[in-house]
Amino acid sequence: MVSVVEIKDIELPENMQRAMAKQAEAEREKRAKIIAAEGEFLSAQKLADAADVIALHPIALQLRNLQTMAEISVEKNSTIISRRSLWELWRILRSLLRTRALSSFKKILSSYHTNILSLLLALIK
Repeated sequence: MVSVVEIKDIELPENMQRAMAKQAEAEREKRAKIIAAEGEFLSAQKLADAADVIALHPIALQLRNLQTMAEISVEKNSTIISRRSLWELWRILRSLLRTRALSSFKKILSSYHTNILSLLLALIK
């Protein structure tokens, strides 16, 4: 009775080696595509969540733009002035102040960068 067999050297025909290599490559590509698709799906879900938040709080998009501008100006040591976005922000702030919705506005602001909060409060004054 044989209990252990050891194979030391196997020579496979070249066409079989190529076939095995192709199969292994196809399997790697399959896994890579699945991982990429899962990443795209998660990304789409996060974008949908962000769209829901922006739909509930339209000023959130403007605040995000201001936060991005603040980050850019720190990294590049520059100043960014955007008349249209500041005008839109001022219009939204006036509307919020008129409807006495300042408390909910402050809640939204509290989650953003201190520089942006300072900028917005300076615009209100």
